Amino acid sequence: MSDAPDSVRFDDVNDVVIEEWTAETTPAERVREVVAHTYTPVSADEVAEDAHTSPKTARKHLEALASEGFVSTEPGAHGGTRYRRSSESLVVEQAADILSNVSVDELVARVSEMRETVRDFQAEYGVESPAEATVEQTNETLAADTDAASIDAETLREWQTTRRNLAFANAALSIANARKFVGDEPEETPSAL
Repeated sequence: MSDAPDSVRFDDVNDVVIEEWTAETTPAERVREVVAHTYTPVSADEVAEDAHTSPKTARKHLEALASEGFVSTEPGAHGGTRYRRSSESLVVEQAADILSNVSVDELVARVSEMRETVRDFQAEYGVESPAEATVEQTNETLAADTDAASIDAETLREWQTTRRNLAFANAALSIANARKFVGDEPEETPSAL
């Protein structure tokens, strides 16, 4: 057992893990891995630091990832470019994950259930989305309408989650349908499309 304080041992472990990661991966792989979990815009310098590469190398790989659609860009302060994971690549990744774990028939059934759940929320609260329900509830609170139907935070989260999952499931069904036309899947049409 070492007499070194825990913080020193942890720093040593982190250094070893970083050394192994940089030895076993290319700068391109590290940049992709870092940006795969980057949902708010950051500079190439920030990605470079996390990917343990130079800013010039990070920028080169980020631009390649942007041209592939994996990364989206936006202007930063002082004319620099900021990078983040593109929402399109995230949707495609989630849809592919769904298709690898759920059959198309099961997915069609789940989509139907989620659509019904969303319709039930819409009917119960008289609005199309959780965001509209929140605005409506705030307006009713400000108007001191004590008879207004209140929606709790857990219900809002459930509604939002169902809508998000439905969007990913619909994307997965769209990909399954599109695969028929590029030869990846047999000619079977999901009934919910």
